Amino acid sequence: MKIWIATGGTGGHVFPALAVASELAARGHGVVISCDGRVRKMVADGAPKGAKCVHIWASGVGAKSKIKQMWALLKIAVSAAALIVRFAFSRPQRVVAFGGYASVPAVFAAHVWHIPTFLHEQNGAIGRANKFAMRWVKTLMTSFHDVSGIPQNTNVRLVYTGLPVRQEIMARAGSALAGESKLLVTGGSLGAQILDDVVPLAIRDMKNKKIFVTHQTRPENVKRLQKFYADNKIRANVLSFIHDMAGAIADADLIIGRSGASTVIEIATIGRPAIFVPLAINPDQAANAANFEKTGGGFAIAQDKFTPKWLTATLTDLFENPSRLEKMANKARIENRAVEKIADTVLKD
Repeated sequence: MKIWIATGGTGGHVFPALAVASELAARGHGVVISCDGRVRKMVADGAPKGAKCVHIWASGVGAKSKIKQMWALLKIAVSAAALIVRFAFSRPQRVVAFGGYASVPAVFAAHVWHIPTFLHEQNGAIGRANKFAMRWVKTLMTSFHDVSGIPQNTNVRLVYTGLPVRQEIMARAGSALAGESKLLVTGGSLGAQILDDVVPLAIRDMKNKKIFVTHQTRPENVKRLQKFYADNKIRANVLSFIHDMAGAIADADLIIGRSGASTVIEIATIGRPAIFVPLAINPDQAANAANFEKTGGGFAIAQDKFTPKWLTATLTDLFENPSRLEKMANKARIENRAVEKIADTVLKD
């Protein structure tokens, strides 16, 4: 079977697409992967042997400038026209889109030629590009059980598949908690400054500082946080980059971080309790965190309520009750078979 995989312009879209492409290729199917220029090298480097990579002309439509928005829409329209022509000669039997505006041209071209088309939504709130493209597809595959923002009048079939994660994460799936009072803070981006501001103060105010902290932060904050933890006799390892994130997650008894889809699903795949602080301007992160909280595996806390006082009380309660952390870990854990489920869904219809 010939299968066209369309992916967007960020790593969050590309990795699941490549994982599924590799699975389909391993099952003996021909694969073509389309993307825009931002991730062209990433796709070419990660594509399975024998897969073709196609570069299309597209970019996001989220710019504030009307001129830039119109330019982005023009690029998408031109790419859609080009793919309509291409599909006329080399008709794929399935089109699978992984979100982002760079995937829209393939979805529209498939609609023109009545090719069965599948969308995968990464987040717990449907993205703008996928919401726009849903009118042309038959199946929406989701990373979370609950996805907000799906139009009520849609006839699209919803299939929960989960989100593919890296092999190093899968290798740690289901590992037991060490029970050594280890806290992992996954900051490191400009939007995660709130974690640097709140977490150290909260731990300082705990009466029992038995916690060992691994704190990822931006490079310019490393020395400041190292000094703060040392001055307050808090055991900590502060670093700007974690090379083995799978190992860091598996080694932790509790994790604090933002709630991008990949982060949430990786933590759930390994099975760790977490406190998620969604980026205030990102409804996707809020929906992802809310899905995780529903499992009983952790907390979703709004940024304006994420205060040192709240966190001190929460960390004290959790680390003084290791059996509660163990129960939360069990509730958080998911069986991640996303790659197989997505491939099965695409092939059987």
